[in-house]
Order: sequence, then structure tokens, then C-alpha cells
Amino acid sequence: MKRERITEGSLWSDPRGQVMKTPDDVAEMLRLRACGWGLKRIARQPGCSHHTVKDYVAAGGVKPFKSPERPKRLDGLEGWLRERLNRHRGNADAVRQDLLAEKGVTVSRRTLQRAVQPYRQALKAEALATTRFETPPGRQLQINFGERLVEIGGAKVKAFVFVATLGHSRRLHVRAFRAERQEHWFAGLESTFTTFGGVPEEVLMDNPRALVVRHDAVSRSVQFNDKLIAFAKHWASVLAPARPIGRTKGKTAALAT
Repeated sequence: MKRERITEGSLWSDPRGQVMKTPDDVAEMLRLRACGWGLKRIARQPGCSHHTVKDYVAAGGVKPFKSPERPKRLDGLEGWLRERLNRHRGNADAVRQDLLAEKGVTVSRRTLQRAVQPYRQALKAEALATTRFETPPGRQLQINFGERLVEIGGAKVKAFVFVATLGHSRRLHVRAFRAERQEHWFAGLESTFTTFGGVPEEVLMDNPRALVVRHDAVSRSVQFNDKLIAFAKHWASVLAPARPIGRTKGKTAALAT
């Protein structure tokens, strides 16, 4: 067997944490093993455990030392981070606040930005693939709810934010609540109509449980809550779920009366 030359400058590690053997010692172990020697007999030559010989033989020689990978604080939270980034529409700082409040995990802004970068790119790709749906003045109002952590009296409190956006001008009306119940949707809409001084022809929304009784994802048929239907008739407006064509829910469903 031709004896392989191993440089003295190579880094190596003993898998069992014993005293490190030189590259020449390890090469001699491999040579003797190739000659048919047993592990215990080989181990007596350099004065080490036969387990050490066994590990070097199994590895085929010395291996460069590699520091063990340090566990990261965000390991195992990939799915949660993606969902929260989508919920906050790419706002990484809002995700970082939720991370601290709900998971008790503190990370720097830069660390979180690196962790959510793939998900942010997916959001951008989706936005580029979305067709902008234009509406004439007074035609459409889009509504939605979001969540933010705010500090009140030195304590972190979750605020539920109602957001209404006019489809043509993109003018916004925002109002904060302590919850996201049916009465809060109605209060948000009423304050929007009062602030804007009028009622749009239709109101576009997602399918919140507080307003929708049943939503069939296949047929896209929607059964609205009776109180929502009465509310729409009172204000002489039309409401319906977000339409799949053109991704209309992006500025923020018309409820057909």
C-alpha cells in the first residue's frame, strides 16, 4: 500500500474528544489496518484507545475541525414568521413586536430582516403578479382590520385597527378598537361614511367571521350575516366578497342586496 502524505499543518479532530493524534499517527493506523491488524493491536502503537482507532479508520483519516453550528433564536419559527409578515404586509418591525410579546424572543431588527427576507421577496413577487383594479370615483370602498402593539401607560396593548380605503383616490380612514367584533366593523364603516361625507356604491372586504356565515372556497359563494345585510340596506350600499379575478382585494367584497 502506498503511504499517503498528510501535511503537518492540517487541522484534525478526535471524534471522542481524546488527545489528538498527528496526521502521521493516523496515516500509520490506516496502513496497519490495511495490513490486517486488529483495532486493539493498532491502538497499542500510538498509545490510544481502540475506539479512537476505530473512529479514524471509519472516517478514512483526519478531518478538518468544524465548529458546531450554534442554534439560532428563530429556529423553528419559520412558519410563524411567514404568517406574521403576510399579516403585517411586509412590516418586519411589527413582526418583531409580536415576536417579543407572544414568543418572548428578542432579536435585532437586522436579524429579523435577514430571517424574513425570503418571505418578503415572495410578497413582492405576488404584488408584481397582481393586476391593479381601478374603479371610478364613488364606486368602491375597501375595508380591513389589522393588528398592532401599542404602548399605553407603559404597558404593551394589542390594538385592532380598522382601515377603509377609497378605490379611486386611495384616501384612507383609520380607527382603532380594543377588539375585532361585528359591532366594531359597523362602527368603523359608519365613521368612514361620516368622515368621507357619503356612501360608496359598494364595499369590498375579505370574509371575516364576524360578517360572513359561510364561504365556499370552491364555488366562491358567500352567505352574509343577517345583521350585515340589514346594515347594507340601511346605508343603501352594496357589499360582496373579494373577487378572484384581478385580485381586487388589494386596495381592501360587494354584498349584493
